[in-house]
Amino acid sequence: MDIRRRNNVNLTGPIGGPVVVLAHGFGCDQNMWRLIVPALAARHRVVLFDFVGSGGSDLSAFSEERYSSLDGYAQDVVEVCEELGLEQVVFVGHSVSAMVGVLAAQAAPERIGALVMVAPSPRYIDDEGYRGGFSEEDIEELLGSLELNYLGWSAAMAPVIMGNPERPELGQELTNSFCATDPDIARVFARTTFLSDSREDLKAVTVPTLVLECAQDVIAPREVGAYVHAAIATSRLVTLDATGHCPQLSAPEATGEAILAFLQERQ
Repeated sequence: MDIRRRNNVNLTGPIGGPVVVLAHGFGCDQNMWRLIVPALAARHRVVLFDFVGSGGSDLSAFSEERYSSLDGYAQDVVEVCEELGLEQVVFVGHSVSAMVGVLAAQAAPERIGALVMVAPSPRYIDDEGYRGGFSEEDIEELLGSLELNYLGWSAAMAPVIMGNPERPELGQELTNSFCATDPDIARVFARTTFLSDSREDLKAVTVPTLVLECAQDVIAPREVGAYVHAAIATSRLVTLDATGHCPQLSAPEATGEAILAFLQERQ
């Protein structure tokens, strides 16, 4: 299988520079990183890709069995790194992809040398002693609405997820991204995302890790960022002066600066 074609792999930045791999979240694709790529690519080799089922990936490679678990997405990451001959990369994962990075680092520790988690959440559903931000009923209602009318769900939810109501163009961009995803594939990815529980996996992380949270985020509230930071002994928590769940779009300068500062420490 042609991994580069399967995952729509694109590379930019100087050949031989330290490698940064950018991974998008649910309903998105690599285009979501476009506002911070130029700053990263000035000194780093930047790897962009789409998970199978998203963006410009090869939709024929999608398997509900494989992608009903975050391990399937982690395997995508490992296979992209293997295809490109990459070792000890800095993996930047947005939202659920932050946990995908954790799993990829477990599966192939030689490939992942550091993690950047942008608005991460190891579990979206509240549990005893843990606040994920949603009740079990909330998530079942969310998934039921998504499965019943995906386009309508996207139009209603994307602006809420994005936040920044005073900048409606951001919510519209996320809506368009959601709506570009095949509804059947989105259903699988959504269930995999919102029903996942990666809390135990956090304890196994030993690589340097930057946890980036937003000051206000309805999907990953501040309690989640604090939990992730506390669970990973090698982590640092940075709170961005940003609103919403997609700071790479709503606050690209602050997001890029935080990532670059972390990258410079690694060199």
